[in-house]
Amino acid sequence: MFDKPGDSPQSNSGRDQLEVSVVLPVYQEPQGVRDLIPELVAALASLGHRYEIIAVDDGSSEETQGALRALRTAYPDVVRVVRHLTNRGNGAALRSGIRAARGEVVVTMDADGQHDPRHIQSLLQELPPYDLVIGARTAGYAGPWYRNWANRFYNAFAGWLSHRKIDDLTSGFRAMRREIVLHFLPLFPEGFSAPTTTTLGFLKAGYNVAFVPVEVGPRTGGTSKIRLWQDGARFISLILRMIMLYDPLRIFVPAGFLLALLGTVAWVAGVVNASRLVFPNSTIFLFTACLLVWLLGMISDQIASNRVHYFGDESLVEMEPDEPGASR
Repeated sequence: MFDKPGDSPQSNSGRDQLEVSVVLPVYQEPQGVRDLIPELVAALASLGHRYEIIAVDDGSSEETQGALRALRTAYPDVVRVVRHLTNRGNGAALRSGIRAARGEVVVTMDADGQHDPRHIQSLLQELPPYDLVIGARTAGYAGPWYRNWANRFYNAFAGWLSHRKIDDLTSGFRAMRREIVLHFLPLFPEGFSAPTTTTLGFLKAGYNVAFVPVEVGPRTGGTSKIRLWQDGARFISLILRMIMLYDPLRIFVPAGFLLALLGTVAWVAGVVNASRLVFPNSTIFLFTACLLVWLLGMISDQIASNRVHYFGDESLVEMEPDEPGASR
Protein backbone atom coordinates (compact mmCIF):
# COMPACT_ATOMS: atom_id res chain seq x y z
CA MET A 1 0.00 0.00 0.00
CA PHE A 2 2.87 2.38 0.82
CA ASP A 3 5.95 3.41 -1.09
CA LYS A 4 9.29 2.66 0.54
CA PRO A 5 10.42 5.13 3.22
CA GLY A 6 12.67 7.76 1.79
CA ASP A 7 10.38 8.84 -1.04
CA SER A 8 9.77 12.55 -0.70
CA PRO A 9 6.21 13.76 0.01
CA GLN A 10 4.56 15.28 -3.01
CA SER A 11 1.85 17.82 -3.52
CA ASN A 12 -1.57 16.91 -2.18
CA SER A 13 -3.28 17.27 -5.55
CA GLY A 14 -5.36 14.21 -6.26
CA ARG A 15 -6.68 11.60 -3.88
CA ASP A 16 -4.71 8.81 -5.56
CA GLN A 17 -1.40 10.58 -4.81
CA LEU A 18 -1.88 10.59 -1.04
CA GLU A 19 -1.10 7.72 1.28
CA VAL A 20 -1.89 9.00 4.78
CA SER A 21 -4.51 11.43 6.07
CA VAL A 22 -4.31 12.36 9.75
CA VAL A 23 -7.66 13.56 11.12
CA LEU A 24 -7.67 15.70 14.28
CA PRO A 25 -11.00 16.59 15.93
CA VAL A 26 -10.42 19.94 17.65
CA TYR A 27 -12.61 21.73 20.16
CA GLN A 28 -11.27 24.60 22.29
CA GLU A 29 -7.66 23.38 22.13
CA PRO A 30 -5.58 26.27 20.75
CA GLN A 31 -2.36 25.38 22.56
CA GLY A 32 -2.82 21.69 21.83
CA VAL A 33 -2.87 22.20 18.06
CA ARG A 34 0.02 24.70 18.21
CA ASP A 35 2.14 22.04 19.88
CA LEU A 36 0.88 18.96 18.05
CA ILE A 37 0.69 19.92 14.38
CA PRO A 38 4.39 20.91 14.00
CA GLU A 39 5.31 17.61 15.67
CA LEU A 40 2.97 15.80 13.30
CA VAL A 41 4.50 17.45 10.25
CA ALA A 42 8.01 16.50 11.36
CA ALA A 43 7.03 12.90 12.21
CA LEU A 44 5.13 12.29 8.96
CA ALA A 45 7.81 13.92 6.82
CA SER A 46 10.42 11.61 8.35
CA LEU A 47 8.39 8.56 7.30
CA GLY A 48 8.54 9.49 3.63
CA HIS A 49 4.81 8.97 2.99
CA ARG A 50 2.72 11.46 1.01
CA TYR A 51 0.40 12.85 3.65
CA GLU A 52 -2.05 15.50 4.75
CA ILE A 53 -3.28 16.70 8.14
CA ILE A 54 -6.96 17.56 8.47
CA ALA A 55 -7.93 19.54 11.56
CA VAL A 56 -11.69 19.56 12.10
CA ASP A 57 -12.69 22.62 14.11
CA ASP A 58 -15.85 21.51 15.89
CA GLY A 59 -17.33 24.95 16.53
CA SER A 60 -14.45 26.30 18.64
CA SER A 61 -13.97 29.87 19.80
CA GLU A 62 -11.99 32.51 17.91
CA GLU A 63 -8.75 31.64 19.74
CA THR A 64 -8.72 28.09 18.42
CA GLN A 65 -9.79 29.28 14.96
CA GLY A 66 -6.90 31.74 14.96
CA ALA A 67 -4.41 29.03 15.93
CA LEU A 68 -5.66 26.77 13.13
CA ARG A 69 -5.58 29.64 10.63
CA ALA A 70 -1.94 30.35 11.50
CA LEU A 71 -1.01 26.68 11.12
CA ARG A 72 -2.81 26.50 7.79
CA THR A 73 -0.72 29.45 6.62
CA ALA A 74 2.51 27.99 8.01
CA TYR A 75 1.99 24.59 6.35
CA PRO A 76 -0.17 25.31 3.29
CA ASP A 77 0.81 22.15 1.40
CA VAL A 78 -0.07 19.61 4.08
CA VAL A 79 -2.49 21.17 6.60
CA ARG A 80 -6.19 21.53 5.84
CA VAL A 81 -8.87 22.90 8.16
CA VAL A 82 -12.53 21.85 8.07
CA ARG A 83 -14.99 23.81 10.23
CA HIS A 84 -18.30 23.05 11.87
CA LEU A 85 -20.34 26.19 12.45
CA THR A 86 -21.58 24.76 15.77
CA ASN A 87 -20.24 22.19 18.21
CA ARG A 88 -21.55 18.82 17.01
CA GLY A 89 -19.41 16.33 18.90
CA ASN A 90 -16.32 14.20 18.47
CA GLY A 91 -18.02 11.59 16.28
CA ALA A 92 -19.37 14.22 13.91
CA ALA A 93 -15.91 15.79 13.66
CA LEU A 94 -14.31 12.45 12.81
CA ARG A 95 -17.01 11.76 10.25
CA SER A 96 -16.40 15.10 8.54
CA GLY A 97 -12.62 14.63 8.60
CA ILE A 98 -12.74 11.12 7.15
CA ARG A 99 -15.08 12.23 4.38
CA ALA A 100 -12.72 15.08 3.52
CA ALA A 101 -9.63 12.84 3.64
CA ARG A 102 -7.82 11.96 0.44
CA GLY A 103 -5.36 9.34 1.67
CA GLU A 104 -5.54 5.58 1.35
CA VAL A 105 -5.12 5.30 5.11
CA VAL A 106 -6.78 7.50 7.72
CA VAL A 107 -5.10 8.03 11.08
CA THR A 108 -7.22 9.54 13.84
CA MET A 109 -5.78 10.96 17.04
CA ASP A 110 -6.65 13.46 19.75
CA ALA A 111 -5.37 17.03 19.74
CA ASP A 112 -4.82 17.21 23.52
CA GLY A 113 -1.23 15.98 23.46
CA GLN A 114 -1.84 12.47 24.80
CA HIS A 115 -0.89 10.75 21.53
CA ASP A 116 2.72 10.84 20.34
CA PRO A 117 3.00 11.36 16.54
CA ARG A 118 6.10 9.15 16.53
CA HIS A 119 3.87 6.15 17.23
CA ILE A 120 2.06 6.57 13.91
CA GLN A 121 4.73 4.47 12.21
CA SER A 122 3.94 1.59 14.61
CA LEU A 123 0.35 1.64 13.37
CA LEU A 124 1.12 2.09 9.69
CA GLN A 125 3.55 -0.79 9.51
CA GLU A 126 0.67 -3.19 10.31
CA LEU A 127 -1.30 -2.04 7.24
CA PRO A 128 -1.56 -4.47 5.44
CA PRO A 129 -2.36 -7.22 6.34
CA TYR A 130 -4.61 -5.52 8.92
CA ASP A 131 -7.44 -3.19 7.95
CA LEU A 132 -7.70 -1.41 11.31
CA VAL A 133 -4.83 -0.91 13.78
CA ILE A 134 -5.61 0.52 17.20
CA GLY A 135 -3.10 2.17 19.51
CA ALA A 136 -3.98 0.38 22.74
CA ARG A 137 -3.35 2.28 25.97
CA THR A 138 -1.61 -0.63 27.65
CA ALA A 139 1.86 0.81 28.19
CA GLY A 140 1.88 2.86 31.40
CA TYR A 141 -1.49 4.55 30.94
CA ALA A 142 -2.17 6.57 34.10
CA GLY A 143 -5.72 7.82 33.71
CA PRO A 144 -8.18 8.30 36.60
CA TRP A 145 -8.96 5.03 38.37
CA TYR A 146 -12.66 5.18 37.53
CA ARG A 147 -11.89 5.73 33.83
CA ASN A 148 -9.47 2.78 33.86
CA TRP A 149 -12.07 0.58 35.53
CA ALA A 150 -14.75 1.66 33.07
CA ASN A 151 -12.46 1.01 30.08
CA ARG A 152 -11.62 -2.48 31.35
CA PHE A 153 -15.33 -3.21 31.73
CA TYR A 154 -16.12 -1.95 28.22
CA ASN A 155 -13.26 -4.02 26.77
CA ALA A 156 -14.41 -7.18 28.55
CA PHE A 157 -18.09 -6.68 27.73
CA ALA A 158 -17.46 -5.92 24.06
CA GLY A 159 -14.98 -8.79 23.82
CA TRP A 160 -17.51 -11.26 25.21
CA LEU A 161 -20.18 -10.07 22.79
CA SER A 162 -17.85 -10.06 19.76
CA HIS A 163 -15.98 -13.33 20.51
CA ARG A 164 -12.67 -11.45 20.30
CA LYS A 165 -10.21 -10.17 22.88
CA ILE A 166 -10.29 -6.36 22.76
CA ASP A 167 -7.33 -4.57 24.30
CA ASP A 168 -8.71 -1.04 23.96
CA LEU A 169 -12.22 -0.42 22.68
CA THR A 170 -12.31 3.37 23.02
CA SER A 171 -8.82 4.52 22.03
CA GLY A 172 -9.04 7.41 19.56
CA PHE A 173 -5.55 6.71 18.20
CA ARG A 174 -5.97 4.37 15.24
CA ALA A 175 -5.12 3.82 11.58
CA MET A 176 -7.60 2.34 9.11
CA ARG A 177 -8.17 1.88 5.42
CA ARG A 178 -10.33 4.75 4.24
CA GLU A 179 -12.26 2.79 1.63
CA ILE A 180 -13.51 0.49 4.39
CA VAL A 181 -14.29 2.98 7.15
CA LEU A 182 -16.42 5.01 4.72
CA HIS A 183 -19.03 2.25 4.87
CA PHE A 184 -19.36 2.67 8.65
CA LEU A 185 -19.65 6.47 8.74
CA PRO A 186 -23.50 6.46 8.79
CA LEU A 187 -23.27 4.53 12.07
CA PHE A 188 -21.05 7.12 13.76
CA PRO A 189 -22.82 8.80 16.70
CA GLU A 190 -22.35 12.50 17.26
CA GLY A 191 -20.55 12.09 20.57
CA PHE A 192 -17.63 10.05 21.93
CA SER A 193 -18.42 6.59 20.56
CA ALA A 194 -16.94 6.64 17.06
CA PRO A 195 -13.93 4.48 18.12
CA THR A 196 -16.31 1.90 19.60
CA THR A 197 -18.31 1.91 16.38
CA THR A 198 -15.29 1.33 14.15
CA THR A 199 -13.79 -1.35 16.42
CA LEU A 200 -16.95 -3.45 16.59
CA GLY A 201 -17.96 -2.69 13.01
CA PHE A 202 -14.64 -3.86 11.58
CA LEU A 203 -14.57 -6.96 13.81
CA LYS A 204 -18.12 -8.12 13.15
CA ALA A 205 -17.94 -7.41 9.41
CA GLY A 206 -14.95 -9.73 9.12
CA TYR A 207 -12.06 -7.31 8.77
CA ASN A 208 -8.61 -7.78 10.28
CA VAL A 209 -8.07 -5.74 13.46
CA ALA A 210 -4.81 -5.41 15.40
CA PHE A 211 -3.94 -3.76 18.71
CA VAL A 212 -0.52 -2.14 19.10
CA PRO A 213 0.56 -1.03 22.60
CA VAL A 214 1.40 2.67 22.73
CA GLU A 215 2.38 5.04 25.50
CA VAL A 216 -0.12 7.77 26.32
CA GLY A 217 1.12 11.01 27.79
CA PRO A 218 -0.63 13.49 30.07
CA ARG A 219 -3.14 15.92 28.64
CA THR A 220 -1.40 19.18 27.68
CA GLY A 221 -4.50 21.35 27.47
CA GLY A 222 -8.23 21.42 27.99
CA THR A 223 -10.27 18.95 30.00
CA SER A 224 -11.93 15.69 29.14
CA LYS A 225 -15.41 16.12 27.69
CA ILE A 226 -16.48 12.58 28.59
CA ARG A 227 -18.96 12.30 31.46
CA LEU A 228 -18.68 9.03 33.37
CA TRP A 229 -22.33 8.11 33.90
CA GLN A 230 -24.07 9.72 30.91
CA ASP A 231 -21.46 8.70 28.34
CA GLY A 232 -20.94 5.34 30.06
CA ALA A 233 -24.59 4.48 29.49
CA ARG A 234 -24.22 5.54 25.86
CA PHE A 235 -21.17 3.29 25.45
CA ILE A 236 -23.12 0.27 26.74
CA SER A 237 -26.07 1.13 24.50
CA LEU A 238 -23.78 1.51 21.49
CA ILE A 239 -22.01 -1.81 22.13
CA LEU A 240 -25.38 -3.57 22.27
CA ARG A 241 -26.56 -1.78 19.14
CA MET A 242 -23.47 -2.75 17.14
CA ILE A 243 -23.76 -6.39 18.20
CA MET A 244 -27.47 -6.32 17.31
CA LEU A 245 -26.54 -5.04 13.84
CA TYR A 246 -24.05 -7.81 13.13
CA ASP A 247 -24.61 -10.73 15.53
CA PRO A 248 -28.00 -10.46 17.27
CA LEU A 249 -28.02 -14.09 18.43
CA ARG A 250 -25.16 -13.21 20.76
CA ILE A 251 -27.73 -11.21 22.76
CA PHE A 252 -30.96 -13.10 22.12
CA VAL A 253 -29.67 -16.61 22.92
CA PRO A 254 -28.36 -15.79 26.44
CA ALA A 255 -31.51 -13.76 27.14
CA GLY A 256 -33.63 -16.76 26.12
CA PHE A 257 -31.60 -19.12 28.32
CA LEU A 258 -32.05 -16.76 31.27
CA LEU A 259 -35.83 -16.78 30.78
CA ALA A 260 -35.79 -20.59 30.44
CA LEU A 261 -33.80 -20.88 33.67
CA LEU A 262 -36.21 -18.61 35.52
CA GLY A 263 -39.13 -20.61 34.13
CA THR A 264 -37.57 -23.86 35.34
CA VAL A 265 -37.00 -22.39 38.82
CA ALA A 266 -40.62 -21.18 38.92
CA TRP A 267 -41.85 -24.64 37.84
CA VAL A 268 -39.78 -26.46 40.49
CA ALA A 269 -40.96 -24.04 43.17
CA GLY A 270 -44.57 -24.59 42.11
CA VAL A 271 -44.25 -28.37 42.23
CA VAL A 272 -42.62 -28.23 45.68
CA ASN A 273 -45.27 -25.90 47.08
CA ALA A 274 -48.21 -27.81 45.60
CA SER A 275 -46.72 -31.29 46.25
CA ARG A 276 -47.98 -32.35 42.81
CA LEU A 277 -47.22 -31.79 39.17
CA VAL A 278 -48.40 -28.29 38.27
CA PHE A 279 -47.44 -25.60 35.76
CA PRO A 280 -47.75 -22.18 37.42
CA ASN A 281 -48.74 -19.21 35.30
CA SER A 282 -45.29 -17.71 35.85
CA THR A 283 -43.68 -20.81 34.33
CA ILE A 284 -45.90 -20.72 31.27
CA PHE A 285 -45.24 -16.99 30.84
CA LEU A 286 -41.44 -17.36 31.15
CA PHE A 287 -41.21 -20.34 28.78
CA THR A 288 -43.40 -18.52 26.25
CA ALA A 289 -41.23 -15.42 26.56
CA CYS A 290 -38.13 -17.60 26.05
CA LEU A 291 -39.55 -19.07 22.85
CA LEU A 292 -40.53 -15.64 21.53
CA VAL A 293 -37.08 -14.21 22.30
CA TRP A 294 -35.37 -17.06 20.42
CA LEU A 295 -37.71 -16.71 17.45
CA LEU A 296 -37.14 -12.95 17.36
CA GLY A 297 -33.40 -13.58 17.56
CA MET A 298 -33.52 -15.93 14.57
CA ILE A 299 -35.44 -13.37 12.52
CA SER A 300 -32.99 -10.63 13.53
CA ASP A 301 -30.06 -12.87 12.60
CA GLN A 302 -31.53 -13.46 9.12
CA ILE A 303 -31.95 -9.72 8.63
CA ALA A 304 -28.40 -9.03 9.84
CA SER A 305 -26.98 -11.72 7.55
CA ASN A 306 -28.58 -10.08 4.52
CA ARG A 307 -27.33 -6.63 5.53
CA VAL A 308 -23.69 -7.37 6.41
CA HIS A 309 -21.28 -7.10 3.48
CA TYR A 310 -17.50 -7.34 3.28
CA PHE A 311 -16.11 -4.50 1.17
CA GLY A 312 -12.65 -4.55 -0.37
CA ASP A 313 -10.13 -7.29 -0.90
CA GLU A 314 -9.12 -10.07 1.43
CA SER A 315 -5.96 -9.28 3.39
CA LEU A 316 -4.32 -12.69 3.40
CA VAL A 317 -0.84 -13.74 4.48
CA GLU A 318 0.67 -16.72 2.69
CA MET A 319 3.16 -18.81 4.62
CA GLU A 320 6.51 -19.30 2.90
CA PRO A 321 8.29 -22.70 2.98
CA ASP A 322 11.10 -23.14 5.48
CA GLU A 323 14.64 -22.68 4.28
CA PRO A 324 16.57 -25.97 3.96
CA GLY A 325 18.26 -26.70 7.27
CA ALA A 326 16.34 -24.00 9.15
CA SER A 327 15.52 -24.76 12.76
CA ARG A 328 11.87 -25.29 13.65
